[in-house]
Order: sequence, then structure tokens, then C-alpha cells
Amino acid sequence: MAGLPGAVLFACNLNCVRSPMAAGLMRQMHGRTTFVDSCGLRAGAALDPLAAAVMEEVGVDLARHRPKSFDELEDGSFDVVISLTPQAQHRAVELTRHSAVELMLWPTLDPTLAEGSREQRLDAYRSVRDELRRRLIAQFGRPSTFGG
Repeated sequence: MAGLPGAVLFACNLNCVRSPMAAGLMRQMHGRTTFVDSCGLRAGAALDPLAAAVMEEVGVDLARHRPKSFDELEDGSFDVVISLTPQAQHRAVELTRHSAVELMLWPTLDPTLAEGSREQRLDAYRSVRDELRRRLIAQFGRPSTFGG
């Protein structure tokens, strides 16, 4: 893909962990030039507090995030849809069937399945966050800085 897309959608199952993390990172890196949204197959009850905690560590505030489903998207016009689960990819194919949208599948582990102490569970979320950041940089490049 040459250059940044005008609009990117990240999708997962409940829009409580992986897709809000990816969207938050994309906004942090390219939010001035690219519209970013996220959704799930179903809307979960609330943002996962561990996801919010690890995103805060890197300067991304997800406090205003409210989970939503594909059906609740205000706009279906995206240049790229990145699914983080195979289930979301199937729904993304349906959503984009009649439009020229680039679809990507980035299978991403579910950190909510991690067991152990709070710190061990946070490490699982950090791992997902860091992998999403690597993929975003590989796909869309690092954010540019002006004047230096």
C-alpha cells in the first residue's frame, strides 16, 4: 500500500481489547491524516481495564472508548479493514462485498485468556500492544515529524 489510507477500521470480536488497542495506536501514530475506527462482531459491555492500563503506559487514552458492533458503525466507508480475528474477517468480507476496500487479517492472540498474577496478565496485554504497534509500523510506517 502506497501512502496512508484515508480511513481504517479495526475489527475483533467484542471491541473491548484488541481492536480498541489497534485503533488507539493508529490514532497516536497517524490520526492527523487518517480517520480511524474500531468495532466488533458484538459490542462488549465495556473496555477491558487491563487494555486501558497498558495503553496508558504508552500515552494512549482509551477512556472514551465505547464498544460497538459492525451494525453500529456510523460510516461504512473505509479504505482498509484490518480484522484481528478470523470471525471478524468473515464479517468484514460481508461489509465490504460491494466496495473497493483492502481487507487484511492480522490474527492476534486474545490476552484475556492469560492466567496468573495481575502483572503476568498485564504482560500478555503488553505483548499484544507491542505486536500491534510493530504491525502498524510495518504496514503504514512510522509517523512523520515536522521540522526535525
